[in-house]
Amino acid sequence: MSWLADHAVTSLTGLLAVAYKIEVDAVERYSLLAESMQTHNNPELARLFRDLAHAEGLHAQEIRRRAGDFDGTADAARLGRRQDADSPEEAELEAAHYLMKPLHALQLALAAEQRAQAFFCSVADSADDPGIRSMAAHFAEEEAGHVERVRRLLLKHPRPAGEVPWDPDPPQSQG
Repeated sequence: MSWLADHAVTSLTGLLAVAYKIEVDAVERYSLLAESMQTHNNPELARLFRDLAHAEGLHAQEIRRRAGDFDGTADAARLGRRQDADSPEEAELEAAHYLMKPLHALQLALAAEQRAQAFFCSVADSADDPGIRSMAAHFAEEEAGHVERVRRLLLKHPRPAGEVPWDPDPPQSQG
């Protein structure tokens, strides 16, 4: 089941809760990646992932401010319990590697921003309620701005000579 189908938006408060949840999930994922990079002695990427988490956190705060008296955190927590897949703006853990370079991390962020933009476009396209359509379109526009911001950041990082280097001593699963 797709994330959109599992998180059908039927009200403005529902849209705000879903938007907030998407941002909070992104903050948590980037924070997890930052901690992992710090543990693996990759401080440059730890800093980059912390910066990405901070940017997503600011967006979550903006959504809460926009919601006014409505506190979407309870609805966001309920949505989290229903979730069986990553939310659209979460960077893919499977693609992360402790030897990756900033370019690779920004490519993860770009894909996440594009998924979030596509999610909100889907909501805007499928909503019957004009208020939901309008707000979802607004969120899609904001995500388009985030896509452009990440694209500009990508231009500052040269493509590494190769893919992620081969790891002669890869981490072992403890499971």
